[in-house]
Amino acid sequence: MSVAKNVEISSSSTKSFEDAIQQGIARVNKTVNNVEGAWIKEQKVRIKDGNITSYNVMMIVSFVIDGDDDLK
Repeated sequence: MSVAKNVEISSSSTKSFEDAIQQGIARVNKTVNNVEGAWIKEQKVRIKDGNITSYNVMMIVSFVIDGDDDLK
């Protein structure tokens, strides 16, 4: 049996949505074990003087909780 948990995080990049996602996943992976997936909940951009200044994502990251696999 395995148990999963979700955490909601936000991440931003000045390059792209993809870079914001990659940076967010990389950061979560430094402190959370067994990351298995992510759902991109929201995307938005910040704009200044008609130009995009940052790409922001809100995502829900899923990971499996470490523990005894023999629990019943």
